[in-house]
Amino acid sequence: MKFDLEIFSPVDAWQHPLFAQKGLNVFIKRDDMIHPLISGNKWRKLKYTLQKAHSLGKMHLVTFGGAFSNHLLATASAAAKFGFKCTAFVRGEDVQNDTLFLCRLHGMKLIFTNRDSYRNKTQLFEEHFGDDKAAYFIDEGGACAEGVQGCAELISELPLVYQHIFCACGTGTTAAGIIKGLYENLLPTHFHAIPVLKNGGFMRDEINRFLNFDADYNLHTDYHFGGYAKTTPDLVDFLQSFTSSTGILIEPVYTAKMLYALLDLAAKDAFEPGSNILAIHSGGLFGLLGMKKKF
Repeated sequence: MKFDLEIFSPVDAWQHPLFAQKGLNVFIKRDDMIHPLISGNKWRKLKYTLQKAHSLGKMHLVTFGGAFSNHLLATASAAAKFGFKCTAFVRGEDVQNDTLFLCRLHGMKLIFTNRDSYRNKTQLFEEHFGDDKAAYFIDEGGACAEGVQGCAELISELPLVYQHIFCACGTGTTAAGIIKGLYENLLPTHFHAIPVLKNGGFMRDEINRFLNFDADYNLHTDYHFGGYAKTTPDLVDFLQSFTSSTGILIEPVYTAKMLYALLDLAAKDAFEPGSNILAIHSGGLFGLLGMKKKF
């Protein structure tokens, strides 16, 4: 079986008065358009993971995530599309929501797990599926070397060379992949990672563990807005303003924080006039479903 999707991820211009004032050319890579459910970096992280699982004869995908996890939904959809069985350990108490409804609809079995047990994912896998020779472990968020390989391919799709590339950062897999792609293509682009978790300095270690070369990149840790899946009125206002003025839907967990950071850094003259800057829209739009009360 061929494990592939037809990649449709155009690059759109982001018009903003500040960018015109500063002489910047800013664009957005629309990975959110790759697939309705397996969107953004989720497909890039799953592509080679599915290939490896299939090559090993492992047709039962077992993964991990929170109750509103876009990774769980993407994995459920991909499993259904490519003929895998699928199970997920869901962090926390048994709940019902739109994301988990869609996971179940695609055939994913859900195992709700208390937060203490959830911390040891390898042990959970072994306890429940150690005797299942068809089971294949996929870490939370799809973090793995195969995920990095898939994300690195994004660079070969770009229509021009950018002086700066921005991406939100949760597990470090997408960031490591983009850095790897820049390195392999000998590009001088400055990469900017925006951790969406509080105290995100540790993300440098998470990124570097996937790289076998010394990489120079920027890690901006002041744009977490309180931590993972946290938000503030300023971020909500920015998201609403951005979507209503561009027609591009974003969510507050990842992409809104990254775009806010880009705009803020531009206001602080972080970029040379004339720079071409690319922001990666990493999809995950169903994350909005868990944040509706914030709007």
